[in-house]
Amino acid sequence: MKVIFLEDVRGKGKRGEVKEVPDGYAQNFLIKRGKAKAATAQAMSELKGKQHAEEKQKAEELAEAQDFKARLEADKTVVQLQSKAGEDGRLFGSVPSKQIAQALEKQYGMHVDKRKIDLPEPIRSLGYTNVPVKLFPGVEAKIRVHITEQK
Repeated sequence: MKVIFLEDVRGKGKRGEVKEVPDGYAQNFLIKRGKAKAATAQAMSELKGKQHAEEKQKAEELAEAQDFKARLEADKTVVQLQSKAGEDGRLFGSVPSKQIAQALEKQYGMHVDKRKIDLPEPIRSLGYTNVPVKLFPGVEAKIRVHITEQK
């Protein structure tokens, strides 16, 4: 019996897949528990429509991410932060991704989730630093962060 998986079933199929499974397994387990439905002509056309809508949604999100990347990497977008530092230019403490995200929101009104800022370790020195940001799979931007000494 051909079924369309409505959710991932370990070892059998992923959500949206159409597969041939034994009749008893399909009737007594998959369909009964709402994990799959019979692959009728109507269900197949419905699945194609959903997949087309998902692709369109992903394309829109990708375009949005690329537009946001262009705004983040613009020459005038430099996040300015002040921190206390010692004589040799090393900070007392550090600048984490949360602080960068808050400063970007406050200075330019651009919201970036702190978890998307790919900072392996907090910034611990004065000056300019390029910080990568993962906006969408395959779309990565760099934010320029300028840390100056607080007087």
